[in-house]
Amino acid sequence: MSTISHSLLQIKQRIIQTALQYGRSADDIQLLAVSKTRPVADIISAMQAGQYRFGESYVQEAIPKIQALQGEEKLEWHFIGPIQSNKTRLIAENFAWVQSLDSLKHAQRLHDQRPDYLSPLNVCIQVNVSAESQKSGISLSELAAFAQALTKFPRLQLRGLMTIPVYSQDFTQQRLPFRTLYEAYSQLQKSSFALDTLSMGMTEDMEAAIAEGATMVRIGTAIFGERGE
Repeated sequence: MSTISHSLLQIKQRIIQTALQYGRSADDIQLLAVSKTRPVADIISAMQAGQYRFGESYVQEAIPKIQALQGEEKLEWHFIGPIQSNKTRLIAENFAWVQSLDSLKHAQRLHDQRPDYLSPLNVCIQVNVSAESQKSGISLSELAAFAQALTKFPRLQLRGLMTIPVYSQDFTQQRLPFRTLYEAYSQLQKSSFALDTLSMGMTEDMEAAIAEGATMVRIGTAIFGERGE
């Protein structure tokens, strides 16, 4: 068993154990392997262990990987980094998901540039739940109006919310922003939005995210090891 295969197994066991602890089904929690800065060989190793969802943050780095593995039909590519206007066409043409949408201008561009032969682009709204000035994402107060505005883009399919909260080593403190986002997610569902994805939790806080309702966790370091940015 490769190091990556072993790490994936450990992560899946963490998901199962945490889901059981908080009365959830592990089947309701998807694992997104964050493969940014990682070579194609690492992605192939993860695929050989049954992992097919991968997250990338840098378009110029991701496209060669996507092209190298374009024959792998099971692969599902998620763009999770800040969106640049001059990169929207490449994102729209090559990714199945965008988890970092926080601008109507970018929504318009992604919609207009999504090829007709592809299914609508799945999107998550990135919410700056901790109100950190240096982070991307819309505020909670803007969320409902932003979600409503996205309904005018038929080539985009709103699937849910994503966040990267303020860092904390304290488990109780980790849970608070995740709980806040879950409440916002639930409110949108009650307002007739058909959401099914709550993307929150990374290597160091995934247990807190699962405890508060995450349906997708984004894991890089715990799968691939430490990396350089």
